[in-house]
Amino acid sequence: MAVDGCTVAEAVAARWGDHRPGLWFEEQVLTQHEVAAGAAARAALLADLLPAGAVPHVGVLLDNTPEFPLWLGAAALAGAAVAGVNPTRRGAELARDIVHTECPVLVTERAHLPLLAGLELPGVRLLVTDEPEYGALLAPYLGASPDASRAAPADRILLYFTSGSTGAPKAALCSQGRLAAAGRSLAGQFGVRPDDVHYVCMPMFHGNAVIADWAPALVAGAGVALRRRFSASGFLCDVRRYRATYFTYVGRAVQYILATEPRPDDRDNPLRLGFGTEAGAVDAAAFEARFGVRLVEGYGSSEGGAAIQWSPGTPAGAVGRAAPGLVVLDQESGQECPAAVFDSGGRLLNGEAAIGELVNRAPNPFEGYWRNAAAEAERRRGGWYWTGDLFYRDAAGYLYFAGRTDDRIRVDGENLAAAVIENIVARYEGAEAVAVYGVPDPVTGDQVMATIAGRFEPLDFAEFLLAQPDLGTKMAPRFVRVVERMPVTATNKIRRAALRKEGVRCTDPVWWRPPGERTYRRLTPKEAEAWRPPRGAGGLPERPFRHAQ
Repeated sequence: MAVDGCTVAEAVAARWGDHRPGLWFEEQVLTQHEVAAGAAARAALLADLLPAGAVPHVGVLLDNTPEFPLWLGAAALAGAAVAGVNPTRRGAELARDIVHTECPVLVTERAHLPLLAGLELPGVRLLVTDEPEYGALLAPYLGASPDASRAAPADRILLYFTSGSTGAPKAALCSQGRLAAAGRSLAGQFGVRPDDVHYVCMPMFHGNAVIADWAPALVAGAGVALRRRFSASGFLCDVRRYRATYFTYVGRAVQYILATEPRPDDRDNPLRLGFGTEAGAVDAAAFEARFGVRLVEGYGSSEGGAAIQWSPGTPAGAVGRAAPGLVVLDQESGQECPAAVFDSGGRLLNGEAAIGELVNRAPNPFEGYWRNAAAEAERRRGGWYWTGDLFYRDAAGYLYFAGRTDDRIRVDGENLAAAVIENIVARYEGAEAVAVYGVPDPVTGDQVMATIAGRFEPLDFAEFLLAQPDLGTKMAPRFVRVVERMPVTATNKIRRAALRKEGVRCTDPVWWRPPGERTYRRLTPKEAEAWRPPRGAGGLPERPFRHAQ
């Protein structure tokens, strides 16, 4: 049974008495009732553990184990908030995340205890879920039943860190009302039914897994199957094992799945849909051809300030039609950019003018950052929500993603969007994953550099570029770094800042096309040294582009 309530707590409580299977993890199966009961017990425990006057936050430093959704439910019932802690962070950065979100309680597991060793975490009490003491602490509360009356739509339920390329990550806020509304919207959009099973393989400390996967399952009464950590090789096996019908993805997850060895029975699976970002049109088509599963690419600002919904009739490569209030603005003048102009081959002809920052001038549900007024003000400039993402719009009002504002590359005075070049290079047959970014030119501006995971043949690649009708004269990569595996974050997003920082002086093979030449050859150490930027240069565009979070 679906839930129409305004809070996450109501959706959790609605599962009480529902004895259908509701949560799968490895060999463990919990009924919907057991999930609700487990959340109620943890909510009662949390109420007793929180010091008087403390901010009602609980840090969760866990892999995707049952304890994660149980504590999400517990926080909802208790009118508290979960701060998802990224286990790939280390040392002082990890301590900063926990202290910044003011979590008097931190839920973790033995595998992550080494990460916490030696950290200064004043006033933080650890609960280690796979230690005997945890079971003993929880035992007196196991008879609790879920009570949603303590929760209100405005109560915080999530603090989730944005993956900004510069500065410390910001903890975005999400209320129970917004999370419940997002769950209802996605459940309605995709027709989620109580007999569906949502496969959660993206990390739950990230907003994608909770907002786009767990929440719609919760409000629709669907089941949830957890994968401790994403595994491309284990993906199809898990989908079949749990009879999963829906999953979400971010970053390069789809590329990694496609890179696994094809099998004749790949299309024999129960999946109906995949929903996410950054798969790209080429990989989405390949995924559907191989597995018989449609991928729906969506766009939503991590903080909730802007969203674009795909609809039938959306052109290939577009995200969806602009809703009222969504505009693409030139970052210098603040004026709306002209519509994109394409040639007969689909090449964008006026990218310099058409590409700008996506801005939402309509009312929006952005709820701010925890203890970061300056970052909030930057997002809300002029009373509008500035996404920090680059887009262009066609004459029919459809929007096309062009990258982050710090992914612009300035070559010979022309501004290029890295994402546009990346989509073209991704067509190269040997490429399993591609990242495109700018590296500083020793004189002025940038040069285009690509990192390719997979097979690379210099002559073949040069011929491939010449055959691409939408590759502008400034777009061809000057440098190509070849790696066995693309470096990614815990959420499968490419570590572009690290690649950009290393530039051409890295341990991997780098090929380059010298000025005036049409083919690629290996870059020598002497040549790499010659491309060292002048002192103080950072490879940033000359225009004052806003940084995405």
